[in-house]
Amino acid sequence: MSGVPRRELPRELEVHLELDEPDDLPALRTKAARALGVAPEALPEVMVQRRSLDARRGRVHFQVLLGLGPDAASAHAKAPLREVSRPARVIIVGDGPAGLFCAYQLARSGIASLVLERGKLVQPRRHDLKSLNRHGRVDGDSNYCFGEGGAGTYSDGKLYTRSHKRGNVRDVMEVLAEHGAPPAILTEARPHIGSNLLPKVVTALRESLENVGVELRFGARVVGLLSAGAGSERRVRGVKLADGSEIEAEHVVLATGHSARDVFEMLRQEGVALESKGFALGVRIEHPQPLINRIQYGKAAGHPKLPSAAYRLAETVDAHGVFSFCMCPGGFVVPASTDREGLVVNGMSLSKRDSPFANSGLVVAVDPAELSAFGFAGVFAGVEFQRSIERAACAAGGGMLRAPATRVTDFLAGRASGTLPKSSYLPGLTPSDVADVLDAGGLRLSAFLKDALRRFDRTLRGYLTEEAVLIGVESRTSSPVRVLRDEQTLEARGLRRLYPCAEGAGYAGGIVSAALDGLSVADAIARAP
Repeated sequence: MSGVPRRELPRELEVHLELDEPDDLPALRTKAARALGVAPEALPEVMVQRRSLDARRGRVHFQVLLGLGPDAASAHAKAPLREVSRPARVIIVGDGPAGLFCAYQLARSGIASLVLERGKLVQPRRHDLKSLNRHGRVDGDSNYCFGEGGAGTYSDGKLYTRSHKRGNVRDVMEVLAEHGAPPAILTEARPHIGSNLLPKVVTALRESLENVGVELRFGARVVGLLSAGAGSERRVRGVKLADGSEIEAEHVVLATGHSARDVFEMLRQEGVALESKGFALGVRIEHPQPLINRIQYGKAAGHPKLPSAAYRLAETVDAHGVFSFCMCPGGFVVPASTDREGLVVNGMSLSKRDSPFANSGLVVAVDPAELSAFGFAGVFAGVEFQRSIERAACAAGGGMLRAPATRVTDFLAGRASGTLPKSSYLPGLTPSDVADVLDAGGLRLSAFLKDALRRFDRTLRGYLTEEAVLIGVESRTSSPVRVLRDEQTLEARGLRRLYPCAEGAGYAGGIVSAALDGLSVADAIARAP
């Protein structure tokens, strides 16, 4: 009827979906119309903006945020890649998410870069991982931490981040989706790609960069920096490689990841400012996935719409944070060692998350200030503490990357395990008392972990069971060293035109936050005079 104003509809609407309700777009449109009291045909375009699972208070359902009208999030203008001409103005050291996205953003600005990676391409890297798992052979330059795509390529591909204030998270997600990641990462509250799909995404990203003129070299380990000038005007002018060659450039980005300990020593020798920082260290805990499903979903466990259940746990014990880290539902525990003397474990899962096991890091926060009492001092105190625990784990496992492990019930009783449950860890487990490993550095990490485990069982009833096993050690949660940089230019303090970036430099903690820092460094370089 003319003269009657049309009802103004909201731009967003959250609806709840029960497990047996249809969740296709027509059904969601009908549900939205019912919630707003209008006819379905009166609604504009409806799209899913975010989907999350709510299993609180015993009622399991999905929460879906709908956008009504044009999708402003995906319609934002993005700068395309531009053809870049060589020689490269920028050298990027490291081909993980920070290095890849830094090169990508530089190419958007028309700036040529050369990416140097100590490890191998994705496909030959697979062979080294197979040797790692089957034969306990560690290649120091090609493993779960080093190689094309960085540590994230074969460590699950979790994309959840709290770093929304640090940059355009949607941009990172869309670039990944454009290169083969599942479109669901654009809407899932806790997006995930999977270690079986990530290599294809990383390969596609590399090919996009190469197609516009970006050069990537593998098996190229940087062992030194070239510099010119003195005092406050001293600046980087290139890098030295392990094969003796030198490459010059106007800018150098260090995106080497948290396990490239040799880079820290190289920076100290070059006079770059470093400081010790907090990190966390502990174990992997592995449960049967059906057990975690029952704990989290109750009677709804086993419903075909429900994914393998995840969890997050955190407690404070005697001023030490103890928390779950990198939880992998339907996943695998893998050897993440980067040298033959130390044993490190991590978690991963495939896109379907359909392994019969659930695993998570359970780690204790470590303040470097408390390590001096145990003989670990200076800027590398955390690094040396990590090493001491990793070597103890290697010895307790007995070699060949076998990992020391203890049933959680035995751990709490203060004894070694005589037998162990089945595990996803392919090199194999050695029955032992992981408390001895955790306490090898002097700091009584096992006591903090025991206290927290008892509290965790109050949150997740049934979490403490003889079916759960603690596997040592999870020590590479983050870098124990920060490479100091200028807050405005992002240049390293002590060497201009050098840009410490992402996890290895102490400025990120995961795939997305590392990618965002790579974008920020690229923008800083583009602004540089």
